[in-house]
Formats: sequence, C-alpha cells, structure tokens
Amino acid sequence: MPLVTTTEMFKKAYEGNYAVGAFNVNNMEIIQGIVDAAKEEKSPIILQVSAGARKYAKHIYLTKLVEAAVEDSGLPIALHLDHGDDFEICKSCIDGGFTSVMIDGSKHSFEENIALTKRVVEYAHERGVVVEAELGKLAGVEDDVKVEAKDAIYTNPDQAVEFVQRTGVDSLAIAIGTSHGAYKFKGEPKLDFERLEKITNLLPNFPLVLHGASTVLPEFVEFCNKYGGNVAGAQGVPEKLLRQAAQLGVCKINIDTDLRLAMTASIRKHLAENPGDFDPRQYLKPAREALQAMVAHKMRNVLGSSNKL
Repeated sequence: MPLVTTTEMFKKAYEGNYAVGAFNVNNMEIIQGIVDAAKEEKSPIILQVSAGARKYAKHIYLTKLVEAAVEDSGLPIALHLDHGDDFEICKSCIDGGFTSVMIDGSKHSFEENIALTKRVVEYAHERGVVVEAELGKLAGVEDDVKVEAKDAIYTNPDQAVEFVQRTGVDSLAIAIGTSHGAYKFKGEPKLDFERLEKITNLLPNFPLVLHGASTVLPEFVEFCNKYGGNVAGAQGVPEKLLRQAAQLGVCKINIDTDLRLAMTASIRKHLAENPGDFDPRQYLKPAREALQAMVAHKMRNVLGSSNKL
C-alpha cells in the first residue's frame, strides 16, 4: 500500500465525530512506536515532519523510514510537513514524496498569507498533494515557531471563510486556545468552543486542525523532574476538551510534546536506575514502548480514532 493523502481520512473523521492524530516523528523508534500503536488500535494515522526534524534526521532518511512503516504495517499512512514556513520547503517536500504539506503563513498579514497559501495549493494540487494552512497565531514554542502569549491571535470566523474560499486549501489550522510546547496556562485551561462552533457552522464539512494539543500528563512531568528534567509546572490542554473539539469538526489533532515527555521520562528513568548501561537498545526499547502506550491512549481516549480503519 502506498502513502495516502488525508482527504478520505478527514471525510470519515468529520462524519464519525472523531479526529485523526498527527504525530511528529524524528527517528526510527518514534515512527515504530506510533505505527505499532496505530496497528494495535486499528486507527488511521498521520506521521508529520517538522523543518527541525528534516534538519536533524535528513529528508531521505525519514521518508524511507515511513515507507518501511507502510510496508511493514499495511496501514494507510499520510506523510505530512508540519509548519512549512515558505514555498521552497513545501515544494521540496511535495517533490520528495510527502502526501500532505502545511504552509504556515500566520506570521504574515492576511493578504500575504492568502497569496502564499494559494501559491502552495496550486503547486501541490497539480501533483496530487493536499495542503493545510493556518489562520491565527498560537502561543508557545515548537522548533523555529516561537510566539509570545501576548502575540497570540484567535482565528476570526469570517476571515476563515474568506481564506478557505480564496486559497482552495484542504484543511485549516485554527487558534482557539491551544499552545505549542510544555507550557503553563494562566488559570484554568479553556478552549473557545463558541468560536469553534461558529467556524464549523460557516465552513460545514470542512476539516479543521488543532495544533499545540498535548496534555502534558502530570505523571510524565513528575518522572522527568525526578530523574533530572526541568519541566516543573508544565500544563497542557485537558483531554476532555480535546475530545470535545474532535466532536465539533476538528478532524486532525497534532501531538508532539506528550510523545517527547513519555519517551524522555522512560530514558531518564532507565539510565538513573542503570547508570552503567551504554547500549542504546536497552533504553530506547522501553522508551519506544512508553511512546507506543501514549499514542494508543490518545487514540482510544482523546481522538476517538480506534477501530476506525
């Protein structure tokens, strides 16, 4: 089975009131953990690669690993560029075998964002690739994406309609209160569901995307801090809010920080308990298993995507 686009995935997700998980990948163990969880849960998946991951692991290594995952698992997998910030990186990924790309023009003006997104859409659609764009700005940090809380901007529903109509984009990442990274909320975490419902009503059957949707489960923060980490006070989006969003038109939810925490907590624990161990396989295997368990949990209890193949 070849790599697939997200078109059919999103159609089924919208109709079934669940979301497809888009999980960031950086190396072999992460890809294996995610794919093994998807196979176990019978869930569709999107493997996504950031610009930082491409620099770290190289484009060709990541694409070949994902191709191996498709061959090994037999699952329908979409390969997606996360936060492409210019036409060139999107073009490189389209030409290099990705089936989906995100052009993030949110740092530009509304008109500039439209022009950039439309250019990527035209190039991608001619080659059978789908495009995600972003309207609004999420606070937080992810690789080279850094936005201060004071600069965060929620998505304007009316602008969202105009943006989609003028660009022809296939899905839209919106800002309704999530944030990138392991961050702190000021007060009780909330999502603007009224805004989400308005966007959904104005764009019926159109796939919406949530970035910055890790929960930052306390037990993993505790593990990391106990074994030498520094993520005290980190707090993400409660899982019940993400599940609610998935039932209100959000078809894709990005998850990265929770995977990093699960994997890093396991590695820190293993090395603290086995200080003489220098075989990477001995600490990467349990780390892969911890990541797999996290992904399976998200599919069952947050995304609602289990048994949706």
